[in-house]
Amino acid sequence: MFDLLVLVTYDVKTTSMTGQQRLRRVAKLCQNYGQRVQNSVFECIVDATEFALLKIKLMEVIDQEQDSIRFYQLGNNYKNKVEHFGVKESLDLEGPLIL
Repeated sequence: MFDLLVLVTYDVKTTSMTGQQRLRRVAKLCQNYGQRVQNSVFECIVDATEFALLKIKLMEVIDQEQDSIRFYQLGNNYKNKVEHFGVKESLDLEGPLIL
């Protein structure tokens, strides 16, 4: 089984207390699978099983009447598909966690 890069983006309506709670839960779930690269954007390197589980968990949290979530599958050859410019260096998710 091989890993693939999935970009997870979301927009959670936060005008209510329950919306703010959903936002925190969505962010925490995404953080368990990858790294935040923008406020509501995460890069996740996962295998097919992990990706399916992440989708299920996120769909259980969001309110589909008020929130939206998108998954972009960049595949297993992702290193050639991502360019970064500007501040906030990203971590190599496959490298050592200690710098």
